Amino acid sequence: MLSQMMTPFADASLPPLVALVGPTAVGKTALALALAERLRAADAAVRPVEAVAADSRQIYRSMDIATAKPTPAERAQLPHHLIDVVWPDESYTLAQYQHDAQTAIADIHARGGVPLLVGGTGLYVRAVVDGLAIPEVAPNPELRATLAAEAAADGADALHARLAALDPAAAARIAPTNVRRVTRALEVCLSTGQPFSAQQGARPTPYRALTLGLDMDRAALYTRADARIDSMLAAGLVAETQTLVARGYGWELPAMSSLGYREIGAYLRGELALADATERFKLATHAYIRRQLTWFRPDARIHWLDAALPTSTLADAALAHIRAAFPGVAAAAR
Repeated sequence: MLSQMMTPFADASLPPLVALVGPTAVGKTALALALAERLRAADAAVRPVEAVAADSRQIYRSMDIATAKPTPAERAQLPHHLIDVVWPDESYTLAQYQHDAQTAIADIHARGGVPLLVGGTGLYVRAVVDGLAIPEVAPNPELRATLAAEAAADGADALHARLAALDPAAAARIAPTNVRRVTRALEVCLSTGQPFSAQQGARPTPYRALTLGLDMDRAALYTRADARIDSMLAAGLVAETQTLVARGYGWELPAMSSLGYREIGAYLRGELALADATERFKLATHAYIRRQLTWFRPDARIHWLDAALPTSTLADAALAHIRAAFPGVAAAAR
């Protein structure tokens, strides 16, 4: 399943960016840690190696378990940027993420380092790798509240149907269950009078970007994801969710609709037994994995690696891709 090696980039003057993408639970963090160790061993010139997270849920402070944030020990081994950026009740737009990611990458390059863009949020990855042109429309709290009320009264499908009427292209790319993105697309449409999709595009980015993807047999990946969910519950996911609610973070917040918190919320409100909430969490995660792969699969630039292989083997394969793409980088790595 290892993909064919790529040739070096034509413009060798641009600084390198390595992106590690793939569905949740596939092992991106473990590969990033192993790859960083190899890159650091290659030559002092490539230090520091630092990760820039591309995860739309790891941005929230105090939401640690269900978002599968790298542990403090892992962050000590490999510094991570764009984790714990805002509180669960604060807004953080795609434009803000793009700016912050570009700033973090520039800082790493300025220190002579190699940035690893690591995550499974496809839109975040595209915002950086493709220089996605993002509509400059400020959040409108009143409009968002109105749309949230519509979704609560009529259902997410009705809100998605409204987007489909205004912007069929955007609706085709956004799942009806992703109320947050549907709301943002409607917000842009209604604020500007133009389709959200027409205001998106790509701009040249100042990187030589190499994208490596992790995937594995679907049934095996579901089993791995289920085991991780069991570990999350053992680690105190219910208590973490209770703490968030006790701090005043309401269920209506986009952050609280995240996988895991949404299902545990149903348990805490007495709507589901814990076993049923856990099963719903697992099934929703399987569906999320499918959506992530649907996003990434059409991108022919991604070099896929078989995540069922040992991490050391994956790190060696990733390093070989980096050597081929960026001659001179990690040339001495073993």
